[in-house]
Amino acid sequence: MAFKALFIAHAPDADYKKHRTVIDTGKYKLFSIVVRTQEEALQVSKEYLQNESIEAIMLCPGFIHGDVAEIFEALEGKVSVNVSRGDGPSTKISVEALKKAGYFRS
Repeated sequence: MAFKALFIAHAPDADYKKHRTVIDTGKYKLFSIVVRTQEEALQVSKEYLQNESIEAIMLCPGFIHGDVAEIFEALEGKVSVNVSRGDGPSTKISVEALKKAGYFRS
């Protein structure tokens, strides 16, 4: 039986029904989905708990503390919910790259 995890990232042009992938090594199955909104993240999280019996969720740094708590509560504490965060300099580099990619409205 594989350990099953879900990675969720944000993008302003995401279509969560289309922008998804699966990596399966046999012992580790990683689902990866890009969503546009927190509501989509909640929907996807619930769907993958119900349909795939995931054990963990990893979130991109764009999720704020309240988003993380909302996902954890929506899944009734049945799934580990973690956030990928960098140190100060790494965050600054990422923010600049996201600005260049058009993630933020001016």
